[in-house]
Amino acid sequence: MDAADEQRFREFVTDRSPALMRLGFLLTGGDQHAAEDLVQTALAKLVTKWRTVDAPEAYAKQIMYRQQISWWRAGRRRVEMVRTQAPEPEARDRHHQSELRMVLRAALSRLTARQRAVLVLRYFEDLPEREVAHVLGCSVGTVRSTAHRSLARLREVAPELADELEVVT
Repeated sequence: MDAADEQRFREFVTDRSPALMRLGFLLTGGDQHAAEDLVQTALAKLVTKWRTVDAPEAYAKQIMYRQQISWWRAGRRRVEMVRTQAPEPEARDRHHQSELRMVLRAALSRLTARQRAVLVLRYFEDLPEREVAHVLGCSVGTVRSTAHRSLARLREVAPELADELEVVT
């Protein structure tokens, strides 16, 4: 890698790391350390292909999706963080969005890695079912049924998200 490529890679890391961390955080169910590992793995693999990759962010995200699924398939279990129940929902105020994010983060951590991956790809990344199936290496029907069951599980573990989840379905 020459100096110009190295500089472009450093700029990419500086500019896109926050977005990649948010994605990693969602894919890992709110585990900060696992998200950091996921991003670091993606960037380490990306740097080796830097000269040949046309869309580095898309490539990094693809690596993250596949790495998370690999960890899930290999049976790598993450320690689940136990959290207290969220307080009763109050009238929407200026802190409502941050409260929803915290509740969603806790709820996502209670899903399996596959369920999180389907929801993140389908609704956060807004990929069509066919693309999600391609990324995860499964059928479109599996994506549909997993998304359906995952949303039902979210409603079960975080009833305070019911209004927001109705927009999704």
